[in-house]
Amino acid sequence: MSTKTMSKFRWVICGLLFLATTVNYMDRQVLSLTWKDFIAPEFDWTDNDYGTITGLFSIFYAIANLFAGKFVDWVGTKRGYLIAIGVWSAGAVLHAFSGVLTCGVLTGNWFVGFETAKELLHQYTAAGQVGPGMMSVLKVVDSGVVPTAMLAVSTISVWFFLAFRMVLALGEAGNFPAAIKVTAEFFPKKDRAFATSIFNSGASIGALAAPATIPLLARAMGWEMAFVIIGVLGFVWMGLWLWLYEKPAKNKYVNAAELEYINQDEAAEADTVGTPLADAQPVAEEKEEKTIGFWRCFTFRQTWSFITGKFLTDGVWWFFLFWAPAYFSDQYGYTSDSSMAIALIFTLYAIVTVLSIMGGYLPTYFVDKKKMNPYIGRMRAMLIFACFPLLGLLAQPMGAISPWWPAIIIGLLGAGHQAWSANLYSTVSDMFPKSTVATITGIGAMAGGIGSFLINKGSGALFTYAQDQGAAFQFMGFEGKPAGYMIIFCICAVAYLVGWCIMKLLVPKYKPIVVK
Repeated sequence: MSTKTMSKFRWVICGLLFLATTVNYMDRQVLSLTWKDFIAPEFDWTDNDYGTITGLFSIFYAIANLFAGKFVDWVGTKRGYLIAIGVWSAGAVLHAFSGVLTCGVLTGNWFVGFETAKELLHQYTAAGQVGPGMMSVLKVVDSGVVPTAMLAVSTISVWFFLAFRMVLALGEAGNFPAAIKVTAEFFPKKDRAFATSIFNSGASIGALAAPATIPLLARAMGWEMAFVIIGVLGFVWMGLWLWLYEKPAKNKYVNAAELEYINQDEAAEADTVGTPLADAQPVAEEKEEKTIGFWRCFTFRQTWSFITGKFLTDGVWWFFLFWAPAYFSDQYGYTSDSSMAIALIFTLYAIVTVLSIMGGYLPTYFVDKKKMNPYIGRMRAMLIFACFPLLGLLAQPMGAISPWWPAIIIGLLGAGHQAWSANLYSTVSDMFPKSTVATITGIGAMAGGIGSFLINKGSGALFTYAQDQGAAFQFMGFEGKPAGYMIIFCICAVAYLVGWCIMKLLVPKYKPIVVK
């Protein structure tokens, strides 16, 4: 194969995946960077309210992922990705209207601007108590006293944020199944973890750009405009996707040499047919168009290996994504729009970005230099990355010295997660046919969403309880809310090693699957 004239368009496609993932995580981060210092004071939210929103977002994201992968396999990568990013961008923008709609429900004034809605809600809460007409839609109060107006504002606003968070989750569920499917289309197996680590670094780049822009937008233009401006970026990406994407064989920017490079595995590897929960037997390769039935996917150990890895580790990343700004605000008093908070969060995700891309290259080194097959090299790399989160045990104790230590340690933990995640996703394309990659990715993402629901909702409830208990709540030398954070850090620290061990037990050897 001649590489002198080989085109490199696969990396342009990888760049589009990177941009989509960056926008995805910026949309997801707007709430975490504005709720504590901008939204909560306006609506009187507690940690438990925020935990409810993030937790139910995670569980709805999990449910959507169960079907998103199959949807992408069904409608095709081009249309599937367009629909996904269109839905999540619309959901992101709709968050901005939660205050207006809350005002409409409680005061009857629906067609007002953002600032007018705030003024009307302020007048409403200043008036005192809610009339009996609202009792059926508000929280039950043990004392039986008519709920206060502030409780009404809190409750209704949480419901609207939940509704729009569900729209966001529905669209975002399509991102990774579509991106992993595109990676399988445009890259040979040995390069997929590296390509995945590049586009997956969009998560950390988005999380890196978010604290440097979103709190400043919220302070200058209002938290509502932060949702609108970031949400519109997705519609811009849709135009680029329509212009540039076609499958490699039909893409005018991919020449014959690059197409041969992309398809090298099909010529070199004899696939095997998978049997439910058993070793596969060698057979000739079948056409890609054939796929594995949705429910049959659950009969393979390889599927459960991926489910395990996602369930035990996705919640760790989402916890730090959703709670890191609040952590620095709670523990050190730095509001999200302060220069110190921006510097801490920026440093955290800068570490994640640089190290995670390097981590994605490690399996390629094992394959090219150590001559391992892709799966063995990937599992070796994942074992190394599973040790990074153990540093999380030091974050809270080292925070007593300086807030920079938790920022650095959480950054290293996040880098380990992103490198782990890039390789975990690539195990799917290693072992399943391209026609089923998005389906399996969606199933695993569903499991990750369930794990994220448990840790985010649990964290919100734990932090509220720990704060209420004060010195009476203690763990490993910490008391009150710091003790709650220490408990979560301990859970995050060991999740990856536990996940790796279970995955290795389920799939001890490389077992690719194709359809008869």
